[in-house]
Amino acid sequence: MGTAETVENTRLVEVVLPGVVEPEGLRIQQREIPAPGPGQIVIRMEATGVSFAEQQMRRGRYYDQPPFPFVPGYDLVGTVLTAGEGVTPGLVGRRVAALVKVGGWASHVVLDAADAVEVPAGVGAAEAETLVVNGITAWQMLHRKARVRSGGTVLVHGANGGVGTVLVQLARAAGLKVIGTASARHHEALRELGVTPVDYRAEDVPARVRELAPGGVDAVFDHLGGRSVADSWRLLAPGGTLVSYGSATTRDDSGSKQLPVLKILGRVWLWNALPNGRHAYFFNIWEGRALRKDRFRARLSTDLTQVFQALQSGDVAARVAARLPLTRAAEALRLAESGTVAGKVVLVPDSGDGESASPAL
Repeated sequence: MGTAETVENTRLVEVVLPGVVEPEGLRIQQREIPAPGPGQIVIRMEATGVSFAEQQMRRGRYYDQPPFPFVPGYDLVGTVLTAGEGVTPGLVGRRVAALVKVGGWASHVVLDAADAVEVPAGVGAAEAETLVVNGITAWQMLHRKARVRSGGTVLVHGANGGVGTVLVQLARAAGLKVIGTASARHHEALRELGVTPVDYRAEDVPARVRELAPGGVDAVFDHLGGRSVADSWRLLAPGGTLVSYGSATTRDDSGSKQLPVLKILGRVWLWNALPNGRHAYFFNIWEGRALRKDRFRARLSTDLTQVFQALQSGDVAARVAARLPLTRAAEALRLAESGTVAGKVVLVPDSGDGESASPAL
């Protein structure tokens, strides 16, 4: 047994975000692997991801991030190593996925067994990882919020991004016409998915969308925030739905991290008060967890299972942009922030085989 494998099996390795730092300011530390408490499990991480949330968190810009220092990592996939009292014994040895918000960038993660969703046999850890937070977000926004009938038209901003890529595939599988914004280098890949691309850098996006959908679109999915939210609202057809789910345009701003979200919430409240038949939502994947935890868990499990089934049926393809070892999290974060890769940057255990910084396109 090699030294690296021995360390991995006996010590917990984690990436710590100490404060507002550049990616190189991330810290690697080790400690004992904790024992699970009643109702808990310990997952040996096989894949965790770099999402937009971590990009905001390192800047102190994620609207409800915990105080520094903490271990980032919004989701993970891994094998159940040990289980505490009251956990079904058969869960040990199973591959599961979990949404955790923070804590995923670690070789071992402790969480409530009720928060784990089993990954179907035959689905790889990295492939499953690309569809946890991104897949749940896309599925719930499309099927629980927008609910556009087959034949309708939707606009997806950032159609080449982590959520956007999954969203456009789910929308196409649901029989929808999709207009997607992206830089020109991603247009051919979007056309292959059946998406009509719009270059947000070179074109007047609202004007171009009006050309493509003169009567308006049935739904807009907007992660940009700022002025884009107002433009998105005006592009809706009668009875249409705006789903806002972030404020990417304010990622590098200073000042209050809550203010951009509060501005969106204020607009959503105002627009929904207008008697025009259109609807607006600010999507929060954690909505309902505090007050209805059992219902939240059941919904999340149901929806992620649907996403995994879409992967198995071929309706959705998992796009792994690159695999890097956990201890190279700084490099992974830089790569994800560069905007040069399509799909999700995935972190894997350092002792795993085949990790590569090369894009897997």
